[in-house]
Amino acid sequence: MKKRMTNALFIIFLFAILVINLLIYQTPMMAEDKNMKFNKLTPEEEQVIIYKGTEAAFTGQYTNFKEKGTFTCKRCDAPLYHSADKFDSFCGWPSFDDEIPDAVKRQVDADGQRTEILCNNCGAHLGHVFLGEGFTTKNVRHCVNSISMNFVPEVAEQKIQNAYFAGGCFWGTEFYLQKIKGVKSTTVGYMGGQKDNPNYNQVITGKTGHVETVKVEFDPNETSFEELAKLFFEIHDPTQTDGQGPDIGEQYLSVIFYENDEQKQISEKLVNILQNKGYKVMTRLEKADKFWDAEGYHQDYYAQNGKQPYCHFYTKRF
Repeated sequence: MKKRMTNALFIIFLFAILVINLLIYQTPMMAEDKNMKFNKLTPEEEQVIIYKGTEAAFTGQYTNFKEKGTFTCKRCDAPLYHSADKFDSFCGWPSFDDEIPDAVKRQVDADGQRTEILCNNCGAHLGHVFLGEGFTTKNVRHCVNSISMNFVPEVAEQKIQNAYFAGGCFWGTEFYLQKIKGVKSTTVGYMGGQKDNPNYNQVITGKTGHVETVKVEFDPNETSFEELAKLFFEIHDPTQTDGQGPDIGEQYLSVIFYENDEQKQISEKLVNILQNKGYKVMTRLEKADKFWDAEGYHQDYYAQNGKQPYCHFYTKRF
């Protein structure tokens, strides 16, 4: 009788161990918010994220990944780590020495020895954290499964840039430049003279030193200064010395007013290309100074009047 009881207790003990193992390794170990929406996971992703498995070393997508951006939770898209905190530990999994504040939860692992890390938002299993290894000055290593994460690349911040072109009557120059994708706005005005706040009647005397200029505001993610400058050389005659077409006078000369050395170098390059093609380019390259807006009735002139330029025509030169 005593032997049968001992056997029964041993069987119960083995069954209990089996149940505990099933709970640890086969049951999702996270409290799910019924109102939280989760991304659909593949069976391989579930094995790691839900059932706390581990992907094979050196097989993960982000192990040797170097791009700038943010690593997010595969299950709920919560931001977890910045790429600036990623480092090479050569352990076989992505390593980070810091997390985004309040993004990662730590708890004792089921093995009772390691420290598990989870997404603090949804409880998704990420990996484990180790201290005191000396890889970085922070002395912390988040060892994370690539399969537990997505990556959002950093978008380079590009501010709107300016370009200034003078090529005869500013009506026609603006007409063509404002049609380019990436050009956010154009303004016609005056640049290069000595008088402050000149008006049209003063400029057309040719005594103020100003030239009719178009200010182009453009997004460098969509177009470039070089593309705009190429078009500029193709919509007017850069070889004319005294104006543009029938418009004669200092205020109608061909000029690129560059804002920086890069714009200057690009302009010089394009002039050299045209000269090598046999064009005697008369376009001046000058440092941009104060730009004065022209009167309202000059702005978007052809768009307002439904007319076409009379002295600007497209001629392919590049």
